[in-house]
Amino acid sequence: MAEHTSLFTDRYELTMLEASLQSGIGTKRATFEIFGRGLGGRAYGVTAGTARVGTLLEGFTFDEADLDYLGRNSICSRETLDYLANFRFAGSIYAYPDGELYFPFSPVLRLEASFAEGLILETLLLSALNFDSAIATAASRMVLAARGRTLIEMGTRRTNENAGVVAARAAYIAGFAATSNLAAGQQYAIPTAGTMGHAIVLAHDSEAAAFRAQRTIAGEATTALVDTYDTLNGIRTAIDVFGPSLAAIRIDSGDPFATSIAARQLLDSLGATKTQILVSGDLDEAAIHRLHDAPIDGFGVGTKLVTGSGIPTAGFVYKLVSIERGGEPIAVAKQSEAKTSDGGAKAAYRRIRAQHAIDEFSIDPEATISSTSADALRPLQVPVIVNGEKVIDDDLERWRRLHQESLEELASCKDLLSATAPLLQCHYLGPGTVKV
Repeated sequence: MAEHTSLFTDRYELTMLEASLQSGIGTKRATFEIFGRGLGGRAYGVTAGTARVGTLLEGFTFDEADLDYLGRNSICSRETLDYLANFRFAGSIYAYPDGELYFPFSPVLRLEASFAEGLILETLLLSALNFDSAIATAASRMVLAARGRTLIEMGTRRTNENAGVVAARAAYIAGFAATSNLAAGQQYAIPTAGTMGHAIVLAHDSEAAAFRAQRTIAGEATTALVDTYDTLNGIRTAIDVFGPSLAAIRIDSGDPFATSIAARQLLDSLGATKTQILVSGDLDEAAIHRLHDAPIDGFGVGTKLVTGSGIPTAGFVYKLVSIERGGEPIAVAKQSEAKTSDGGAKAAYRRIRAQHAIDEFSIDPEATISSTSADALRPLQVPVIVNGEKVIDDDLERWRRLHQESLEELASCKDLLSATAPLLQCHYLGPGTVKV
């Protein structure tokens, strides 16, 4: 059953809806687009939330309780309530799929519908794409910084309970191996991971007693949390209890670089040469990068992941770009200082040329941009909803592969995929608008 989403709507959207229905403009065909003006200094963004949009709109209907609330609080007139009572989105949405990279001004979503339909979906669409894409972008950069080492998402306790589930989804698309969130595991079939916390160690008479309890239920194929008291003593105790075949230890405090070196030396001296070292504790992409020479096999990332590693939103905006006048679509655009936008409905294509990534936009979504044998060119938007019917399935493995393929496609772009420092120099030439 689809989640009920109709009131995930800002009040001003219903105010505009009412005005548009009164003036008659609400029935005009319109095109809205979602794009971002910047990346917060990063070289690329990662789209996430697109497939969720299809599901969210399935639940965007107004029931009796919604209509009663809107009426009792004088938010809508009777005429507008009648419109909402029969509301079903009947338009079409085309968007960059989950996992696809985007750049400033990339039209990551294009909505074609009546003006009224487009108005009241602004907040819901932006909410899904802004949060999910921020998490996916941070996760992707962490994956690059980890250089092939395992990453586990464990940030639910640092965010809203629902946000924790979709954050796990976005992180998995971007390359994380698992999540600690069981709801995300159930809903999206994401692998889950997790063993013990400090509480179970503190509750026992000794660290050894806690480890023995853990071994009873998990055997040697488990991860021992060794830093409740003294990390090196905890390692000795863990190997004494689990034996040298212990799968992994986790360190959640201290200097991870120095501690992991000491831990590796101690594990090897105890014959636990295959026991892996996992590190957690307020890690972000920069911290993971600094640990590239440390003997660490994997990272558990929580707070910094679910808050976007310093950039908690993708900064997407939702703008009207075309409206029907005299039976023809007319391009419209905001022109205020520092907040300009490009008018006209746009389809997007990516061209890779001589270490440059160029997103080219066709003003006519029905046309295609010509390519040459020297340039790779591919369409970026996929249908999500067509004439009110959802046509996209949420296949996380597909999105995960797409993200990897998109990174590989841009591998020739110098520094674009570097995991060093937040301010990356990307060789992105900006949107190339091509009228065809």
